[in-house]
Amino acid sequence: MSDAVLVIASDDQHAHIVDADRYGRLAHDALIDRGIDGEAELNLLFVDEAEMAELNRQHMGQDGPTDVLSFPIDDDGPHGPGPRLLGDLVVCPAVAARNATEHDRTFGDEVALLVVHGVLHLLGFDHAEVNDAAAMRAHEQQLLGRWWAS
Repeated sequence: MSDAVLVIASDDQHAHIVDADRYGRLAHDALIDRGIDGEAELNLLFVDEAEMAELNRQHMGQDGPTDVLSFPIDDDGPHGPGPRLLGDLVVCPAVAARNATEHDRTFGDEVALLVVHGVLHLLGFDHAEVNDAAAMRAHEQQLLGRWWAS
């Protein structure tokens, strides 16, 4: 792992067993793969449904928990001394578990997809438009193919 890119992974929920370190490595590898170099930092947080619902309400104006939220901090412009603060990536394993069943994936694969999806959002990718969504899905599959084995 590159020491310059730091992913701090934290599991603050108890509904599902999550290997925060493994998902932290996945986020790290995805960042390196997408060209992040130099000093950079990302927080990866696993939270319960109540916390995710509150974040979703406060920041997105939506009721109820969602599976993943990304909160970018630094953009690509100049920043002060110290690491580039990429932002916070928040995943709700309880929602991921329900989605995994609906998407016919394992829980681990669903969480991995959410981590990669969130990393891409932090790097400026979006899926609001059809072409953007297709490009984002392609990047997700490429990163998962390189860095994730269930």
